[in-house]
Amino acid sequence: MSTSETGQVTGTKDKDYNIIWFTEACLSNALRLEQYCQDAERDGDDELAEFFRRAQGESRKGAEQGKEMLARRLAR
Repeated sequence: MSTSETGQVTGTKDKDYNIIWFTEACLSNALRLEQYCQDAERDGDDELAEFFRRAQGESRKGAEQGKEMLARRLAR
């Protein structure tokens, strides 16, 4: 696939696809970090669990921002 695909093949413009990809990546990361938090908590490592909780919060924030931006752009 060419690196200059702009929607002719996928039917989705690159910039819209990029927002979709980013949002999915943030959501996936939030799910993965939940397991990391549980692993750290199970091992009694509160510092590491809190680190992963903060990272998870940032992933959720990114996902929400991505969803909002995508909704605005698709409504046009």
